[in-house]
Amino acid sequence: MIKIAVLVSGGGTNLQALIDAQKAGAFPNGEIALVMASNQKAYALERAKNAGIESVVVSRKSFVDPADYDRAVVETLQSRGIELVVLAGFLSILGKPVIEAYPERILNIHPSLIPSFCGVGYYGLHVHEKALARGVRVTGATVHFVDTGTDTGPIILQKAVKIKSDDTPEVLQRRVMEKAEWKILPKAINLIANGKVKVVDGRVEIEEYDTEE
Repeated sequence: MIKIAVLVSGGGTNLQALIDAQKAGAFPNGEIALVMASNQKAYALERAKNAGIESVVVSRKSFVDPADYDRAVVETLQSRGIELVVLAGFLSILGKPVIEAYPERILNIHPSLIPSFCGVGYYGLHVHEKALARGVRVTGATVHFVDTGTDTGPIILQKAVKIKSDDTPEVLQRRVMEKAEWKILPKAINLIANGKVKVVDGRVEIEEYDTEE
């Protein structure tokens, strides 16, 4: 059983999806042991409380030196025996010390099919606005490992979602969450918890992946 920390900044809709997935047995060899928020007002803290999960706030604004913030994050995670870190709507930037403390053990969910609509400035509703403005027919979500770049880490899973002619950014955002993000993030956690994921030459290899539908 691996201990998982979910890092959040806002309402925690992806956190709630993970809590629900855990209750449904989506990743039986993993346990959400900690929710870390970047600010005290994040509603995700209430979701953690309702689920009986320990929560803590580590705010970058509380630290003058970014290195001190990174140390605080690492100490908070390591002191609780965290083995896998999941970024779920987490808007703070994790520095190199955090990445190095958890190599290939930090996951991010991004609301597009990387390498499209990703990188610096592409987060939240803005991603869907850009997808609609470009007129693409298909978008989706990507789960990837976090490295020192922005949305540049090895890709673990992706799922496509069709765009409809009358979509608004808000409607598309919700569909991508429901049809893609909330499906592939628990699946990625389960694969990692079962030791089926490894990174070889910057690419993810998944045991028995090609035998799945």
